[in-house]
Amino acid sequence: MTLVVKIGGGAGIDATPVVEEIARLVREGERVVVVHGGSQLTNELSERLGHPMQVLTAPNGMTSRYTDAETLRIYAMAVAGQINTELVALLQRCGVNAVGLAGVDGQLLRARRKTALRAVMPDGRVRVVRDDYSGQIEQVNAPLLRLLLEAGYTPVVAPLALGLEGERLNVDGDRVAAAVAAALGAETLAILTNVPGLLRDLADPRSVVPTIVAHELERYLSYAQGRMRKKLLGAQEALAGGVRRVCIGSGSLAAVLAGAGTVIAASSSCEAEASPVYQQPALSGEVRR
Repeated sequence: MTLVVKIGGGAGIDATPVVEEIARLVREGERVVVVHGGSQLTNELSERLGHPMQVLTAPNGMTSRYTDAETLRIYAMAVAGQINTELVALLQRCGVNAVGLAGVDGQLLRARRKTALRAVMPDGRVRVVRDDYSGQIEQVNAPLLRLLLEAGYTPVVAPLALGLEGERLNVDGDRVAAAVAAALGAETLAILTNVPGLLRDLADPRSVVPTIVAHELERYLSYAQGRMRKKLLGAQEALAGGVRRVCIGSGSLAAVLAGAGTVIAASSSCEAEASPVYQQPALSGEVRR
């Protein structure tokens, strides 16, 4: 079976221990595809380059990065340049023959550009934004990923897609991971983030919703704030594509897979697969950054 792991790009996420756990799984024969984000580094680079990030808020409350031409260049530097190569190097140091790919490589990710976005301005007016370079995933080149996995490589995917007219597009990493998991028929998608899971109360990290069955997911969307809403939408898309369960949480990958977070399952029978008991395995060959 194939496991897809999304390593978040937000503040406070340390990829090193996750990479060590992925290396252990690969050594045990697991086929793993890694997808990563890059929001925090993109924000930092944007500030340093004098082009601060701007956020678009849709009428339904969903937020997204305003990706004009300059922001797209900065985003590509962050995700396809620094983060992707850094993760590949870390995996190589752990003995994993990883290969880095942006979604433009081999037409791995094809997306439709959002040519007209409706955004709510600070004064409450709604404006149509037409110069945004973000997109919605429409196709995953699953044969390319399978070819790499069967040859013993571990793909590491940066969320930069190829548009229908050959342009580069910013695509959401969580939904890329969901599309990849569905395309590969993965059993599990793990989304590692900087919060412990879906919280009933944002001020209380202990208020994690432990399990959700797919048909009940809609009623939990009201709890999702900020980036978590896109993670739940990604989970919904993954389950609709045949993935059996989506595990969302922070910290240890093994713990998240064992249920230390929020598990969204295709059916109630899948919930039982997330054991409430977790013991940290011993890891060797620690990599430090």
